[in-house]
Amino acid sequence: MTHPAAGFGASRDVETSQQATFRITTLTDRLSHPWSLAFLPNGDMLVTERAGRLRVLRNGVLDPAPIPGLPEIAAGGQGGLLDVALHPKFSENRLIYISYAARGKRGWGTEVAHARFDGQRLTDVKVIFRAMPKTGSQVHFGSRLLFAPDGFLYITLGEKGDMRHAQFLFTHPGSVIRLNLDGSVPETNPFVGKEGVLPEIYSYGHRNVQGMALRHGTKQIWTHEHGPRGGDEVNILKAGANYGWPVITYGIDYSGAIISDKGAAPGMEQPVVYWIPSIAPSGMAFYSGDKFPQWKGDLFVGALAGAHLRRLELEGDKVVAQETLLAGLGERIRDVRSGPDGCLYVLTDSSRGRLIRLEP
Repeated sequence: MTHPAAGFGASRDVETSQQATFRITTLTDRLSHPWSLAFLPNGDMLVTERAGRLRVLRNGVLDPAPIPGLPEIAAGGQGGLLDVALHPKFSENRLIYISYAARGKRGWGTEVAHARFDGQRLTDVKVIFRAMPKTGSQVHFGSRLLFAPDGFLYITLGEKGDMRHAQFLFTHPGSVIRLNLDGSVPETNPFVGKEGVLPEIYSYGHRNVQGMALRHGTKQIWTHEHGPRGGDEVNILKAGANYGWPVITYGIDYSGAIISDKGAAPGMEQPVVYWIPSIAPSGMAFYSGDKFPQWKGDLFVGALAGAHLRRLELEGDKVVAQETLLAGLGERIRDVRSGPDGCLYVLTDSSRGRLIRLEP
């Protein structure tokens, strides 16, 4: 149940779920289609806006001036400035990583760069990855970033709206990429040394992966991806694995046409869970804080369709219960993060996008 707040921008609605009662605090509603969130060591927060702006909340207040120094970003369709993540040794080297859409001779594609952030601006920008080929499509860019315990950087990509790419190993779209932090290829990547295969590829057969999270206390990386009309998936990432798109799928085309009559096939991974109808997942986090002990270890997924936050309760690697939260907001949820303060943080996707904190 949600109770109306006294004033927008300082709203403190209260919602009661199956396991917890929490307050919904809007930190700002002055973001334009925000896409991702990162926590700085001093308590400030970085937020990306899809139009190509990097914003910062200082002491909980949104700085009106975007951070200068970004590379050239192609904003249009589903493309623009996308994810942001801090180098594991950010306190020492001040490096942040961003993913974004960029133009090339043949169209648009996902790129990843790192830069130094001194608290005011970006300098020493270096592109470390370009998804190839670039195409004329302005959809399905991915694109989440994750620094994993194995010391590598994982990058999720979409298949740019051309489903054939997902099964190609000589193109990047439709895959998850694994790199060293300088952009070089790890020698232990599963396809290194194989003729005709791009060595950056870690897994393939993906449609459009817009969620990735490390399961705390393990080395498991979980991802989720958009299905077409139905068939959104949550997967556990495995080296060299084929996740099936479009050979197998639990969804159908937007027109109603059958994409594949198979939901499973030998040599192709099955999802942990899938959704019909689609919830259009974006953003994902395992809750790791102490303020909501009932949620410890639960998986939270943003939903663009249906406009809610989905909580998944797990036993081992199986989803045993699901719950819909924040439906009363009527907001498309683009990202969700487990904060260092033990609260959950949520970004809403609109021209008056909100950064929301869920607190006891």
